[in-house]
Amino acid sequence: MKGILAVALVFLCLAGTAHAEDDATRFEITPFGAYRFGGTINVAETSDSYDLEDSGSFGLILNFPHKADTKWEVFYSKQATEAEFSAATPNDPVIDIDLQVLQLGGTYQFEGDKVVPYLAATIGGTHAKARSTGSGSDTFFSGSIGVGMLIVPNSRIGLRLEARAHGTLMNSSTDLFCETGPDINACAIRIQGDLLTQIETFAGVVFRF
Repeated sequence: MKGILAVALVFLCLAGTAHAEDDATRFEITPFGAYRFGGTINVAETSDSYDLEDSGSFGLILNFPHKADTKWEVFYSKQATEAEFSAATPNDPVIDIDLQVLQLGGTYQFEGDKVVPYLAATIGGTHAKARSTGSGSDTFFSGSIGVGMLIVPNSRIGLRLEARAHGTLMNSSTDLFCETGPDINACAIRIQGDLLTQIETFAGVVFRF
């Protein structure tokens, strides 16, 4: 994250000499680094659950022109984290899991000169893959809403800061969380249809074309 911010500051200094144009006519691509918080997945017909550890994430955002204050958006984010069984004992598994989010939506920008606040909303899917013996993968419906700010919005290069709330409907019959071996034989066959909620905060460098 510190490296991304350092690069972003260099780009912003260079962007100060760029010629300002109508931002509404530009395509934008924003690679970002992030940190994602929280998340609990309940096991059906039990009081057990898997708690996701807070961890870093990264992603890419594409924005396409629509109107003066709105843009279409394609949002992708990946988190590599651990899922810890709630009733942890020496034999209960801690499972590595990858969450990949791909969603479509848009942004609405408010008035501003060098700093422009905005709202973002997207819907799509979240693909969950557990990296353990016997586990599978599954894709769930998801959506997100975010609030943030664009810095130097009328230059070729800018900075995007955002906090985004993710919601994923975990309703499936799957072997997503399994761990098999000589000492462990655990599997959540059916995930309860609850909402997995997470918060992601990120900073990204915006390139406009």
